[in-house]
Amino acid sequence: MRRFPPERIVCLTEETVETLYLLGEDKRIVGVSGYCVRPPGVRKQKPRVAAFTSADIPKIMALEPDLVLTFSDLQADIAAELLREGVAVFGFNQRDVAGILAMIRTLGALVGIADKADALARGYEARLERLRASANGKPRPRVYFEEWDEPMISGIGWVSELIGVAGGDDVFGRLAMCQSARERIVTPDQVIAAEPDVIIASWCGKKVRPEKIMARPGWDSVPAVRRSAVFEIKSPLILQPGPAALTDGLDAIVEALA
Repeated sequence: MRRFPPERIVCLTEETVETLYLLGEDKRIVGVSGYCVRPPGVRKQKPRVAAFTSADIPKIMALEPDLVLTFSDLQADIAAELLREGVAVFGFNQRDVAGILAMIRTLGALVGIADKADALARGYEARLERLRASANGKPRPRVYFEEWDEPMISGIGWVSELIGVAGGDDVFGRLAMCQSARERIVTPDQVIAAEPDVIIASWCGKKVRPEKIMARPGWDSVPAVRRSAVFEIKSPLILQPGPAALTDGLDAIVEALA
């Protein structure tokens, strides 16, 4: 890292972009992923230098970053190439709510505002506790969260936890902490047997068609289908492990379960 705190940061994940904006440190961001949509207008404000699993390395190098922020093994090749170019890289790999909160605090420490980041994280922790407490003693609907449709993939760790916070029970909660999406593949018959009361779908980069979900063979017996309780949550709200999931994403789950 050329400077500390880093003055020029390239963020290849939306959650780090949003966190830096929330912390008032967006001036440090010199490049973002083309998938960033939060806050609105960010792709017009900051140069786009990458997709999610690919990046324009010369364009990143031209920005002279002090630090590049990446996410998980999906961006490992990008990170390796940048490291070979002598760039400092920090890779996050949060998969649950605790990991999201740790990401916020770690990012704050990296840019020299640990106290401010801790205050932001504590605010989210208090919000989660309030919502969890408000759900106590109420009936808990059984929820099937569909992250993808072909093949059908159930919800990842933080999504499953947020369903619990909102007052529901993830019917495939046992799969939620599996490291790979492949381990969370489920079959139509498994969903039928799980008898979810509510179905929530969020397909990254593709619009959910609730009517097609309800028309799946044999699903007319599923309680959620009989009640027409099939909902979409936009992927930037719930499938990004950052502030969006803890706020707008969680609120959307609460609304679906109401």
